[in-house]
Amino acid sequence: MPEYEFVDVYVPRGVSRQEATRLLTDHAEYGHWELDRLTLHRDGSRRVRLRRRIIRQVRATW
Repeated sequence: MPEYEFVDVYVPRGVSRQEATRLLTDHAEYGHWELDRLTLHRDGSRRVRLRRRIIRQVRATW
């Protein structure tokens, strides 16, 4: 079963949809994050949870 690490990104209500898309695209391209959950609040702000897979190195035994 894969393990993930998560980060929460808060996007205030004054940020346009296009700017929010650009912000999340940058996270995806350069940080290898993917969208896990997006919550749209009543005031127009968004809380975005991003995740990326944790790759563990297995040591070779001699």
